[in-house]
Amino acid sequence: MKTSSKSFKILIALAVLSVAAMVLTLCLTGNKTAKFSPPPFEAAAIAGTPTVPAELGYGELWQEGMTYRFSVCGNVRMHGREAAVYFTNPNVNVAWLKLRVYSESGELLGETGLIKPGEYVENVTLSKEPAVGTKIVLKIMGYEPETYHSTGAVTLKTSIS
Repeated sequence: MKTSSKSFKILIALAVLSVAAMVLTLCLTGNKTAKFSPPPFEAAAIAGTPTVPAELGYGELWQEGMTYRFSVCGNVRMHGREAAVYFTNPNVNVAWLKLRVYSESGELLGETGLIKPGEYVENVTLSKEPAVGTKIVLKIMGYEPETYHSTGAVTLKTSIS
């Protein structure tokens, strides 16, 4: 009987120590959830609809099931480190839109800030100047106004022309 009583006391002591260790760990580490920082609005956004040279392959993209429409150039041309994209958020949208440019390997090359419906951004500044023929990916992300909840993302593969 003495051994089982002694074993029981040891188990109780270990349980109390385990709970104390968990509480101490929680107190010391705290709640480490990342704080959300909303993306900024694009300072270079222009109100209206752009006039785009035909050779840039500018057009609207939308298909059934998408929650927003957008227009962008399929033929991206470089002027130094400026990529001509004419990224447009048409008036019919509710969502705020953002565009990111990635290399084929997934490296972020540049991005716009948020643009509101009825605005466009002519150029995106890239971190480096890709050569003609370099494959890139355009990622368009939509956000609900005020809440910044995602309304979906679209990726387009193209190349520098």
